[in-house]
Amino acid sequence: MCAAVLAVLLPFATFFLTGCGSSAGTADFTFINGAEPQTIDPALLVGQPDGRIVHCLFEGLAARSAEGDIEPGIAERWDISPDGRTYTFHLRQSVWSNGDPVVAQDFARGWRRVIEPETGASYAELFFFIEGAKEYLSEAAKLDKAAREELFRKVGIRVIDDRTLEVRLNDPTPFFPQLCVNPCYMPLHPNMIPKFGSMWTRPENLIGNGAYTLAEWRLADRFVLKANPKYWRAPLPAFKTVHALSIKDASTAFNLFYSGKADLLIDKGLIPAQIIPKIADKPWFNTNPFLATYFYRFNVLRKPLDDARVRKALTMSIDKAAIVKNLTRAGEPTAGSLVPVGMPGYTSPQGLRYDVEAAKKLLAEAGFPNGEGFPPLKLLYNEAELNEAIATAIQAMWKRNLNIDITLRKQDWNAYLDSLKKLDYDIGRSSWVGDYQDATTFTDMFVSGGGNNRTGYASSEYDRLQAEAAREPDVARRAALIKEMEVLLVEKDVPIAPIYFFVGITLYHRDKLGGFFPNQVDEHPIKFLYWKNSSERK
Repeated sequence: MCAAVLAVLLPFATFFLTGCGSSAGTADFTFINGAEPQTIDPALLVGQPDGRIVHCLFEGLAARSAEGDIEPGIAERWDISPDGRTYTFHLRQSVWSNGDPVVAQDFARGWRRVIEPETGASYAELFFFIEGAKEYLSEAAKLDKAAREELFRKVGIRVIDDRTLEVRLNDPTPFFPQLCVNPCYMPLHPNMIPKFGSMWTRPENLIGNGAYTLAEWRLADRFVLKANPKYWRAPLPAFKTVHALSIKDASTAFNLFYSGKADLLIDKGLIPAQIIPKIADKPWFNTNPFLATYFYRFNVLRKPLDDARVRKALTMSIDKAAIVKNLTRAGEPTAGSLVPVGMPGYTSPQGLRYDVEAAKKLLAEAGFPNGEGFPPLKLLYNEAELNEAIATAIQAMWKRNLNIDITLRKQDWNAYLDSLKKLDYDIGRSSWVGDYQDATTFTDMFVSGGGNNRTGYASSEYDRLQAEAAREPDVARRAALIKEMEVLLVEKDVPIAPIYFFVGITLYHRDKLGGFFPNQVDEHPIKFLYWKNSSERK
C-alpha cells in the first residue's frame, strides 16, 4: 500500500496488527469468507459463508453467471409447458469429481433428502413450489416405508431418463430456475450418505460436481479448494488453488486484506465501520446495492413478546437513522419493511416509524407504564464488531426511550444459529439476503412453521395471503397480496423489527482482479475470477 493510504489510516493502526498466521501466498487466490461455516451440507446450510463454499463444490441444474444472472448449469436447457407449471430439464454430459456421470436421479435424490422430515432442512420450504412437496414433508414421518414411497410418487419430481428431469409445480413460478441455483437444489452422489453418513462432507469423502474439490478443511482457519479437472466448463476455473479464510473478527479480516495476505474481502460486516469513511475513496473500495436486510427477530412465544403492542413499542423506539449514521456509515437506507427497496415489480409498505411517545403509550397499554414491571430480556447476536455495536446502541435506546433493561447475549456463529433454530432466545439479530429476485424470497420465510421463520409467529391470515399470491397469475394483484403479507409482518403483527437495508461493500483491486461483478443477489462465483495480468498477482 502507498504511504498516503497508510497515513490516512494511521489513527486506526490497531486494525493492522498481524492477524492469524496465513499461508495465503501459497494459493492462486485467497478470499475472506466470514465466520466458520456451520455446515457445507447443501441440504442443511443457512448462512452465506456456508453457501459460498458449497457453490464452489457443487453445481445445480441452473447456475449464476459472473454478472449474477441465471444461466444453464448441469442442465444445458429446459422447456416450460404452456401453463408454466411443468419444467423439463435436459442435462448435459458431465461427471462427478470421481468420474461417475451426473444423472437426473442424482438431483431427485438430493431434492428428496431436503423434504424428508428426518433431515430437518431449514430451506425445505423452497420446495413447496413443487407439487406435493409440502404434503410429503408434513405427512411422511407418519407412514411406513411402502406408504411413504406411494406418497413420494405424488411429488412433482420425475426422472424420465438419465439426462431428463421433469418438475411439476403447483402454480406458474417464473423464478423457478433461480431456485435451482440454491444449494438445497444441488445433486447428491449415490454413495455419499449410505457410505459415510454425516461424515460425507469431510475432504477425504466428499464427491462434488462443481468447479472445485475440497482438499482441506482447517476448522476456524480456512478451506483449501483445488480446481476440479473433471469440471464440464474446462478450462475453468482460472485459479487452480483457492483459500477461503474463516474469519469472524473485522479487525483481523481487514488487516489481512490491507497487508496483502488476502485478495478479496467480500463481507461488509468484516470491515471495521469506523474506518469506512477513511477508505471510501480508495480504488480497492467497492460498493453496490443488493437485496439484503438487517433486522431483529422477536420470539413471540415468550412473554411479554407474545403481545404485539410490546413488539411494536420496541420497534418504534429504535432510532435507525442514528444507527446508519454513527455505526454502519456506508450510506445504508433505514428499513421500515423486510423486502428491500429495488425489488423488481414490488413496492413495500412504509412500516413503523420512529416515534418514542407512541411507543411509550403502547408499552403502557401492554401493562408496563414507563417500563415498570417489564421482565428481563436478552438480546442475542453473533459475535462481530458491528453486531455488538448495534446491539449496544439499541440496548441504550430501549433504556433511554422506554426505561427497560435488556441484557446482551453474544454467541459464536454456530451456537447463534442453533439458538435461533431452537427458539432459544428472546430477541435475536438477523439478516437475510434474497435467494432470488422476487419479494417472496423474503415474505415466504414467515409462513407458519417455516424452517427460516424462527420467531414462533403463526398467522392464518398471513398463510392465506401467501397461498393466494402463489396462485395469482396477475402480476399487479399478486404484488398487492404480497404487500398485504408484509403489512402484517412490519405494521400489524410485527414479529420482526427491520433496521436497515445493506449496501454491499467489497474490497478488491479492480485493475487487477477480473470476473468480479457487483449484483443485487450478492453472488460472485469464484470459478469466473482471474488475474487480468497473469504475471502480477497484486
